[in-house]
Amino acid sequence: MELSSKERGILLLAARESIRTLFGNAEIPAVDYKVYPNLKLNAGAFVTLKIKNELRGCIGFITSEQPLFETVCEVAKHAAIQDPRFPPLTKNEFGLINIEISVLSSLKKISDYDKIIIGEHGLLVEEGYHRGLLLPQVATENNYSVQQFLTSICMKAGLSPDLWQRKKLNLKVFTAIIFKEERSENDD
Repeated sequence: MELSSKERGILLLAARESIRTLFGNAEIPAVDYKVYPNLKLNAGAFVTLKIKNELRGCIGFITSEQPLFETVCEVAKHAAIQDPRFPPLTKNEFGLINIEISVLSSLKKISDYDKIIIGEHGLLVEEGYHRGLLLPQVATENNYSVQQFLTSICMKAGLSPDLWQRKKLNLKVFTAIIFKEERSENDD
């Protein structure tokens, strides 16, 4: 899937307006799927919220049975108020957030850690009842090596940080189309 700059802009606006609905009168803009058919495709997506480059919320769906546009609207609200790592976003914080969207590709099973490409691949690990996902940009933002990325995904899933060294993980990789708002601190 490719997304035009116009489609990316529509999704960013929809995410912001979805969050705005949590604080009062706002409407999510309508989208014409005939003009923008990519926004009707089923795809997983994550919405990441940051304030002054610090994480403030991130939630998404690995896959989705609803159109991408609707998925982004839904996960934007979840990222604002349901990320268990943070208290719900406040109305005062709303104007401070920057929104980043990651549209996920399909997952591919991987057994050779040497096939992981930092900056291109995100990781999903599933071991028993433990599950964790890291978006591709996590590795680049933190300057991770493959080994650090594997350690981090284990920790995210609540597993022993070195489990990847002791056994082959049930690991899948994916890519993502990643885009974010170009906002100054005083917007909104």
